[in-house]
Amino acid sequence: MKILKFGGTSVGSLEALKALIGVIKKELNQKKPVIVVVSAMSGITNQLLKMAENAVEGVDFSSDLTVLERRHFAVVRELVPLQQQNQVITKLKLYFQELEDILQGITALQELSAKTKDIVLSFGEKSSAFMISRILRTIHLQTEFLDTTSVIKTDSSFGNAKVDFAQTNLLVQDYFAHNSENLVVATGFIASNSENKITTLGRGGSDYTAAIFGAALNVSQIEIWTDVNGMMTADPRRVKKAFSMEELSYTEAMELSFFGAKVIYPPTMIPAFLKKIPIVIKNTFEPEFAGTFIKHDLKPSTTTIRGISSVDHISIINIEGSGMVGKAGFSGRLFSLLSQEQVNVVLITQSSSEHSITFAVNPDEALKAKILIEQEFELELHAGKLEPVKIETNLSILAIVGENMKKTPGISGKLFNALGRNGVNVVAIAQGSSEYNISVIIYNEDLSKALNAIHDAFFAELQKTLNVFVVGVGNIGTELLSQIKGHKEFLAKNNLINIKILGLTNTKKMLIDVNGIDLGNWKELLNASEEEANLEEFIQQMKKLNLPNCVFIDNTASPYPSKFYKEAFEANISVVTCNKIANSGEYIQFAELKNTAQKHGVDFYYETNVGAGLPIIKTLNDLIVSGDKISKIEAILSGTISFIFNNFKGDVNFHDVVKLAQEKGFTEPDPRDDLGGVDFMRKMLILARNTGIEMEAGDVKLGEIIPESCAKAPSVADFYQELKNSNEYFEQMKKDAEKAGKVLRYIGKLENGKVEISMQAVGANHPFYALSGSDNIIAFTTDRYNETQMVVKGPGAGAAVTAAGVFADLVKVGASKA
Repeated sequence: MKILKFGGTSVGSLEALKALIGVIKKELNQKKPVIVVVSAMSGITNQLLKMAENAVEGVDFSSDLTVLERRHFAVVRELVPLQQQNQVITKLKLYFQELEDILQGITALQELSAKTKDIVLSFGEKSSAFMISRILRTIHLQTEFLDTTSVIKTDSSFGNAKVDFAQTNLLVQDYFAHNSENLVVATGFIASNSENKITTLGRGGSDYTAAIFGAALNVSQIEIWTDVNGMMTADPRRVKKAFSMEELSYTEAMELSFFGAKVIYPPTMIPAFLKKIPIVIKNTFEPEFAGTFIKHDLKPSTTTIRGISSVDHISIINIEGSGMVGKAGFSGRLFSLLSQEQVNVVLITQSSSEHSITFAVNPDEALKAKILIEQEFELELHAGKLEPVKIETNLSILAIVGENMKKTPGISGKLFNALGRNGVNVVAIAQGSSEYNISVIIYNEDLSKALNAIHDAFFAELQKTLNVFVVGVGNIGTELLSQIKGHKEFLAKNNLINIKILGLTNTKKMLIDVNGIDLGNWKELLNASEEEANLEEFIQQMKKLNLPNCVFIDNTASPYPSKFYKEAFEANISVVTCNKIANSGEYIQFAELKNTAQKHGVDFYYETNVGAGLPIIKTLNDLIVSGDKISKIEAILSGTISFIFNNFKGDVNFHDVVKLAQEKGFTEPDPRDDLGGVDFMRKMLILARNTGIEMEAGDVKLGEIIPESCAKAPSVADFYQELKNSNEYFEQMKKDAEKAGKVLRYIGKLENGKVEISMQAVGANHPFYALSGSDNIIAFTTDRYNETQMVVKGPGAGAAVTAAGVFADLVKVGASKA
């Protein structure tokens, strides 16, 4: 035998009831004996409560009663055969007439007791169960309606009655012994006391009814039919990647439910738990989905936690003072007081020094608790032995739950690392000795971010989502977005990373979409955006979204975006940039950015500052962190200058080589911007700083490539004329080098804490001798690479390779946030 319990949403509409009929029909076709327990239609309980409260205030309730009647009658007319409708509607009218009489009595007496409230609320379940029993007679004639007030007996604690299991079990067993051939549809939630007065079973009462029946009859399974696919790994409204758990232990289900998982209420599982009866959470609207099994014998789990639960709104009360230290019975006195006054304590944590106690309560009970404590401990407060009682609000509880957590090292570390890297401050922590649950209290504004960060951290089989905001969609930015789009499936499969572009901005427009921007037509979407570009506003919106694993990418050469790097770090947002300005400005700014990123546990990657896509900074950092000592770095870090001197040989003159470089797009519109060596200087400065040298731009000795007459020519045309006029100067340099069997190279050198960039002639034994095209090259001389230098060589400029470098840095952020 199985118990099938259908909640309010599963009986709350024609669509739901048709789905319910389908579920029951399938069970009957399989010749399986079932008992059906139903709740009131969704919203009816609240409507009945509102009517009762209106009645006691003398407010007219007739319109609400009419709505309630019509809702039930509409279902009957749709799902009950015409010839049987009058009988069903007549019975329902009797219920509603009785309800109206009771409400009028409440109005006359101007009193609403807990006892009377239970009577009013019972009509929701009675109307629903009777109606559904008659609907099910269309598929199974032997269907009976059971008003559970006749079989479930309780004490007289109206509103939350305690079950008399000895008497109830006998009555339930006797009833079903005489109705074994019938399909029984029973009311959930309601019962009666020894005087046959209606009582209710409190929150989760219909689930409790199902569990009471199941335990009394030793059924094989209890199914809770609702509107979700079982119990989820997290709140799906906040965590889009949340998925249904295949199975849970009773303990795990209770822990998750206690901390916010609303699918099932913990006390309702106890009868089933004691009898080791499996409970299945199923979806009425997707009946083929397996759902979640809550049972005793579980398969070994591959994950360390089962799920993450949360309570959206909570308040904490802090009590501290010397009067607590070594004071036996203080905690007992405190929590006995709260228990007597019906204040529910959700979580407790106490310092080992006994100097303070923090506990969490529902926000609507916080002030009441504070007043009670101040009254109880008035003498201690007056004497200064206790500090004033403090309430903190706007908080949430988040809990990770799983039996595999027990004796598994590193769980707490992973939890707090995920929170810390995303800037989530922990207000309080609690963990029981069972190790099945670690609970943290955080600020409510951080709850969604925290849930997503932790979900990503603990469920490794899921993709990590990087929430990315991009400034600059020119050549590099466009290429970057193209690469991200093209490699989406590869990253998902091989790196378990999903890159979600949420924001784009250029100098004219900006676009932010929390659902992600379609990279197939981002240009059209950006151009159609009604938001004018405003980088400050763009940054503020990025911060306000407060997302986990957030990354800001700067693809520009403008000094403006770098002003916001520090602000991004302080909001726990990582930065990836190909923009050299921040790192080549004043040293104090460079150091501040590095330190701020480190302090907030986020990433600051700028590999492309030096060699586009070449792994130069990574190689340097790897050498340093592995304990190698850098004695010298030599480099050619300008693709333009590299091209010019690689082609300045034979009969070619310097003027023609520079002209060719400009025609190929290697130079700026004014080639002197490249030949001046300033960009090269910035790259060498960044390298020096990454070796730990505190250096300013003025400390770099920058040698000249072109004579002063060329550098100071009033226009580009005049510059080219001066190159012709200075042909003898350049030819002499070339001849001197060729005579010595060498070639000309413009080389930067870092040695003994100094940086110099100068024109040099190098021979065939030098690694830079065979350089060709516009390639960059860098040679590291270290203690380990002394006789033969470590050389990195390849294209050091161009949108494709620069974008690839930015892309690689972005993927590194994803790996570091794993």
